[in-house]
Amino acid sequence: MAEVREDIARIARAIAEFEPVVLLANRRDVKSARHSCVSEIDVVSIPVDDLWVRDTGPSFVLGPGSIAGIDLNFNGWGDKQIHDHDRQVAREILTGERIERIQAPITGEGGAIEVDGQGTLVATESSLVNANRNPGRSREDIEAALKTTLGVTKVLWVEGVKGHDITDYHIDALARFTEPGVLVMSTPNENAPWVKVYDQAHGVLGQALDAHGKLLEIVELPEPVDIGARGQDFLASYVNYYVVNDGVVMPCFGDRKADANAASIVRDLYPGRKVVQFPVDALAEGGGGIHCATQQMPRRI
Repeated sequence: MAEVREDIARIARAIAEFEPVVLLANRRDVKSARHSCVSEIDVVSIPVDDLWVRDTGPSFVLGPGSIAGIDLNFNGWGDKQIHDHDRQVAREILTGERIERIQAPITGEGGAIEVDGQGTLVATESSLVNANRNPGRSREDIEAALKTTLGVTKVLWVEGVKGHDITDYHIDALARFTEPGVLVMSTPNENAPWVKVYDQAHGVLGQALDAHGKLLEIVELPEPVDIGARGQDFLASYVNYYVVNDGVVMPCFGDRKADANAASIVRDLYPGRKVVQFPVDALAEGGGGIHCATQQMPRRI
């Protein structure tokens, strides 16, 4: 637990170099959280069961002169773990920030969706078209709900895989938009268990058109190889990074060659942004990463 908390504090401190940070903590942990962070970080007491605010928190949308937060009805990734507090996190954040809350007509998580900001969304069927979130709902029904709720006009589906991890394979460990029309994909080595999932997704996305009819460009970002003995849930994905104002905060895994190559690729994909890279192994052992543990909120209009 101490290692996990240090990873969270390290992420918060890194992001605070670029933009304001609010850290959520249970009441009993507020004092220690403040001690671990720099003074510029605001620690707010909100009851939580776990740390993955990408999934439990709201996904923000912008309208003409307004901002709102989508509550995706978090249910513990299909009732896989206790979520009495986490199911309320989105509501608590939006109430505290006095931002309009929109309750989604489906159940999901922020890590299950990836958008380009211009009408295109990518998601895995394994996470959303799943009876543990949306029983009795078809892919077409869920797609219509995503379009209505998030304002997207094109949804690209890849298969993913059910039951292999607690999220049923979130898209934010596989593929991220770096700009409209460009997707960077976490490319596993040939012996990794995700190879078939990756190949299927790459085949679909490599031939897909975005909301504006543009063929997607796929950039491969190879995963590390030399990382020693790790648990089966260890998330060795460089694409689970967080984009900050003027920078990118991303993980490294101890494979010096792969780490340097990943940083170079991300630097090329985000010209003009500073790339900050550091280990978050305790989070990775829990199946998540920097993107999973963060949620951006747009500046108020």
